[in-house]
Amino acid sequence: MGKKMKKKAVLFDMDGTILDTLQDLADSVNFALQGTGSGPYTIDQYRYFLGNGARNLIRRALAGCVDPMAEGKEPDASKVDEIMARFKGHYETNKTNKTAPYDGILKLLARLKEEKYITAVISNKYDKAVKDLAQLYFPELLSIAVGEGGDVRPKPEPDGINKVLREFGLKPEDAVYVGDSDVDVITAHNAGLFCIGVTWGFRGRNELETAGAEAVIDSPEEIWNYI
Repeated sequence: MGKKMKKKAVLFDMDGTILDTLQDLADSVNFALQGTGSGPYTIDQYRYFLGNGARNLIRRALAGCVDPMAEGKEPDASKVDEIMARFKGHYETNKTNKTAPYDGILKLLARLKEEKYITAVISNKYDKAVKDLAQLYFPELLSIAVGEGGDVRPKPEPDGINKVLREFGLKPEDAVYVGDSDVDVITAHNAGLFCIGVTWGFRGRNELETAGAEAVIDSPEEIWNYI
């Protein structure tokens, strides 16, 4: 039985895909919201606030709904700036309190490196946090880590993926993108990549299948079926 063409690169989302960051993010946003009349929110609420970058996370938390625009509750921009700055300050010093890699991720990344795959993280976290966390939890296991900022707009814009493809001289068909939410599926498709959804993250199988992920996996080792 012939083996399909091997991919050259595996690109990952960070939060909810390789790192369980939910509790630290929730703690920092709840801290930043003190005195605003919004929050504190539960972990399950944060599962749906997350996914579109830090600024949208703050907008949603201030408005108290997943899509503040749809509810006519768009927060004042200066208030978003203020709470965003407070959130970043707190998160910068507390982002590793409860964060940890998901089971099997370190083993997966080590094997990918051993088998000469290019590995990358492309996240809607701000770029410094992405690079700091990648270095701390996955030292020498990732080829590159890219976060939001500068010329990289937040997902579902494909800027981060395209940056990695350019950096390593790859075509879209050479890579897969792995993530846990509909935003990740849309981002992958916007860049022309095959998307592998993971069920252990913040959202779950139904959202990934509805969004059109080409594959959905329940454990990291299942990734080998698609690369």
